[in-house]
Amino acid sequence: MLKFNEYFTGKVKSIGFDSDSIGQTSVGVMEKGEYTFSTAKPEEMRVITGSLKVLLPGSPDWQVFNPGETFYVPANSEFNLQVADTSAYLCKYLSK
Repeated sequence: MLKFNEYFTGKVKSIGFDSDSIGQTSVGVMEKGEYTFSTAKPEEMRVITGSLKVLLPGSPDWQVFNPGETFYVPANSEFNLQVADTSAYLCKYLSK
């Protein structure tokens, strides 16, 4: 079953789904802007197009992730994103 999600007055949209091979996942697009997300589960985020400038929990420095690159977000945390151009991502919700 597909689940449509919309955040930040429509500037971030995703479609969530469950996959037998990779588990709970979403694929989405972010418009230009700055965003703060919180997560209960650990996440694996992969950039598909564009780039994401990310401030991960506990890190003093922003990091830039480009297409094909992945970053991890711990459970029960917040992370900040700066998006300079419309970008797409794949998010896997990890079990641990």
